[in-house]
Amino acid sequence: MSDKSGLSFLDTTFRAIYPQDSAYRQQAEERLNQLTMPHWALGDLMDLAVALAGMTRSLAPPVARKKVVVMVGDHGVVAEGISHYPAEVTTQMVYNFIRGGAGINALARRAGAEVVVVDVGARDDFADQVRTKTVIAKKIGRGTANIAQGPAMSRTHAVMAVEAGIEVANSLSATTDVFATGEMGIGNTTPSTAIAAVLTGRSVAELTGRGTGIDDQRLRRKIEVIEKALAVNMPNAKDGLDVLAKVGGFEIGAIAGLIIGAAAKRKPVIVDGLITAAGAMIAVSLEPFVRDYLICAHQSAEPGHGALLESLRQKPLLKLNLRLGEGTGATLAMHLVDAAVAVLTEVATFTEAGVSSAG
Repeated sequence: MSDKSGLSFLDTTFRAIYPQDSAYRQQAEERLNQLTMPHWALGDLMDLAVALAGMTRSLAPPVARKKVVVMVGDHGVVAEGISHYPAEVTTQMVYNFIRGGAGINALARRAGAEVVVVDVGARDDFADQVRTKTVIAKKIGRGTANIAQGPAMSRTHAVMAVEAGIEVANSLSATTDVFATGEMGIGNTTPSTAIAAVLTGRSVAELTGRGTGIDDQRLRRKIEVIEKALAVNMPNAKDGLDVLAKVGGFEIGAIAGLIIGAAAKRKPVIVDGLITAAGAMIAVSLEPFVRDYLICAHQSAEPGHGALLESLRQKPLLKLNLRLGEGTGATLAMHLVDAAVAVLTEVATFTEAGVSSAG
């Protein structure tokens, strides 16, 4: 898809992405330096306030309207016995999201966030939910192919997955101040770890975790499957779309697109765990400036997540040994986003409060 200038949809979106505004960052830092507290006494929270000012071009960053976008996709590699749960759990959990009974629903309610479910590549359909608008339909395929046997998808489908995520960001941006990334897809820690291995250069054994809680035998099997997938497909680390097509997932591509779309709209996007960090790595590989709009919520119990955060040059706000996914860690970080804005906008300076500053 291209516009009248002949540019592709992706290229047009990339052209709308700029770094954080240094002038707003400076003004935010100057105000924070004058608050009625010892210098930078709220640490990372104040760093977050500066980043939010730079992202939004505002000294009162808008953050009230929050959405957790849960991208859904199935994975053919589940056939290799790498997951504790069967593939049908993906569909069952989507209905749980719709009913409001999942972990992400409970935490999103507490954060004042809306949960938006997007079918990018689920094995099953959700026709009734699409009709009633409880699920957004962006289906590219009924799950990826088995990456242990060949590519997850074609390059065209990889582009379509990223574009689907951008389209979701575009459609929601008018009613959203802060995006958060979520996902659902049984088996998705396997392609995410494969992406991490390619893009960080670290060994599969070092990066592979237990995902849904697999035992030692299945962990060894998972490592073997990922190593086989990399050997069979030989993804090009210098080409994010090739990596996505060879060993990724439809929902991972859509997460990358959501991040790219949010950055183009100058909206902060909170990255959750391993799978969404893999999507962030794909996004950054395609357009490095999107890094300026990332807020990394936490570091999960999955070893590959820490490696991805290092490569993204992002410091997680929390470390709670989470491994659920769905966007749950991102919703917890929403409270910190609110707190950072409150510090920037509500705490008085020494002059405003009539308090003597340090000599």
